[in-house]
Amino acid sequence: MLASGSGGNSMIVEAGATTLLVDAGVPATTLDRQLAKAQIAARPTAIVVTHAHGDHCRHAAELSERWQVPVHCSSSTRRSVRLGGRRAPTVFASRSRFTVGDVEVDAMPIPHDVPQVSLRFTHAGASAVLATDLGDLPEGFTEHLAGCDVVLLESNHDAKMLWDGPYPFHLKRRVAGDRGHLSNAQTGVALRTLDRRARDVVLMHLSETNNTPELAAAAAREALGDHPARLHVASQWGITVVETGPPVQGVLFG
Repeated sequence: MLASGSGGNSMIVEAGATTLLVDAGVPATTLDRQLAKAQIAARPTAIVVTHAHGDHCRHAAELSERWQVPVHCSSSTRRSVRLGGRRAPTVFASRSRFTVGDVEVDAMPIPHDVPQVSLRFTHAGASAVLATDLGDLPEGFTEHLAGCDVVLLESNHDAKMLWDGPYPFHLKRRVAGDRGHLSNAQTGVALRTLDRRARDVVLMHLSETNNTPELAAAAAREALGDHPARLHVASQWGITVVETGPPVQGVLFG
């Protein structure tokens, strides 16, 4: 995870000979700095965008041109925003399975105020699922998480901090709504369904105004109970690296 929060989102998935930039919400200069901090030298093979909000897609066209790589997005996202520079984006259905290089990707629609997808990445028997920017847990979400080694899940806000905080009422209602963002408590509901395969849980997209890493982690630990998964909290500009899979054929989610 290179950046996670309302200031911009981006992460790298490395698997086999493939390097994917997932979301492009930070400019090239910032991305260069974050990649250097993460010690990632490989040029991305492709860019995959989850949805049309600027903190996830604003720099996709710029980066596509810079690296001369394709952008993959859902048909709804393609209609909403220009992503591919001079290249036409490669479109996938919001509920589909597709392949980018050595990585198999399963997309599932999740509820947000623009069309949004959760993405599950699989390579060499290891898998990770990314789900941020969702206001509720949709039907079939537990099955989408099942068997994953790494779960990267939004834990956006503490409900009390949100409602007691400085946001105007209309924005509080949007964030807390069923097409907004997951609260720590809602994230806990999802974590209670995890099977024992999950090795790592990463809390994503924390609000810097309406949450703290300590509150998010405490709620997640309570929900996980005796589950053996390691817990990580991603931050806006920190670097979080999780490795999984066999030692030689490992998959790095950085």
